[in-house]
Amino acid sequence: MDVQRTGVKKRKTIRAVVAAVVLLGVCGGLYAWVRQLQPALPTVEAVWPDTVKRGPMLRQVHGLGSLVPEEVVWISALTEGRVEKIYIQPGTIVKPDTPIMQLSNPTLSEGLVAAEFDLKQAEANLADLSVTLQSTTFDKQAVAAQVNSDFNDAKLAADRDKQLAKLGLIPELDVKLSENKAKQLEFRNQLEEKRLSIIHQSVEAQTAAQKVKIESLKAAVELKKHQVDQLLVRAGVAGVLQQLGNSTAAAGNAPPLEAGQNVVAGAILAKIAQQDKLKAQVKITETEAKDIAVGQPASIDTRNGTIAGKVTRIDPAAVAGTVLVDVALTGALPAGARPDLSVDGTIDIERLNDVLFVGRPTVGQPHSTVTMFRFDADGKTASRVTVKLGRASVGTIEILEGLNVGDRVILSDMSQQDAYNKVAVK
Repeated sequence: MDVQRTGVKKRKTIRAVVAAVVLLGVCGGLYAWVRQLQPALPTVEAVWPDTVKRGPMLRQVHGLGSLVPEEVVWISALTEGRVEKIYIQPGTIVKPDTPIMQLSNPTLSEGLVAAEFDLKQAEANLADLSVTLQSTTFDKQAVAAQVNSDFNDAKLAADRDKQLAKLGLIPELDVKLSENKAKQLEFRNQLEEKRLSIIHQSVEAQTAAQKVKIESLKAAVELKKHQVDQLLVRAGVAGVLQQLGNSTAAAGNAPPLEAGQNVVAGAILAKIAQQDKLKAQVKITETEAKDIAVGQPASIDTRNGTIAGKVTRIDPAAVAGTVLVDVALTGALPAGARPDLSVDGTIDIERLNDVLFVGRPTVGQPHSTVTMFRFDADGKTASRVTVKLGRASVGTIEILEGLNVGDRVILSDMSQQDAYNKVAVK
């Protein structure tokens, strides 16, 4: 016999209500938990970390450059000519008497022959003049001697006639005639003596004038000889032949000079550098060059050794954002050092004794404010902080605000995490 069950519907209703309340509570709790969740931190790998330190910091600036000769000799053509032969090419080590090329100039050679002929003609004229002047001197000496003899004879005759007149043997008129003749010859004798005294001066003057002409012609001959000798172009100094012709021509693909080419007077024929006397020329960015001063120490890395040096000159003008700085090398040159060798130059600006500093980040200029990621205490995450930077060196930079001694920061480029204030570090 079936027994009727009572209260079943009521119990089902209660269970449904309880289940709904529990479900709503669970959903609410899940919703609240989900709302409390934060997005996952971005992860960065292979970062470049560094630790903030306090102590001395050496400020340095760095730049690329090359070794250049301290002394460069440019050889130019003294006269126009034609290149007959080139004996050596750039890169050859030369001595002062090493021939570089042979030029020719027919006009110059003909001029030398003509100058030598003129010199010989002038020397012959001097010899002829000497003979002529000597003969003239002898003639004048003979005339002077004859006049002197006639004067003496006339004087004796006048004295004789005076004595005879006293004895009454000749008339007084004859005495006067004799005395008058003696006076005339005395005057002529005085003139001839004066003429004879200046004849030597005349000879010396004419001879000197001819000698001056000869010296002038000798100088012309020597000049012509020098010009002809210079047609064989020699190095003149010891060093390395760096180029033939001018720099503009040397920059092209064609050779700057070749046999058969004509050159004008004053044209550049060759450039010679003294290989054992080199200096470094370093290009420093314009913003960093403002603190460089003459005399500051420097080091030049040739990739085969480092050479000590000091700043000797700072170019007053900037080119393409860089300033050219000359560094005299005080240390010994390493093997392989040669002109135009690429080098790295580092110049010491100043030593800061007690500053807070860290490695120089990839972004951030001196005396600027940047944001950097500082490692948290767990060492697995890093948070963004604002940092005020001060003076900078090649590999370090001064910290003015935002970091403390012992803080570890990320120096790598973190621009891809600009949207995050915190990152996870692997």
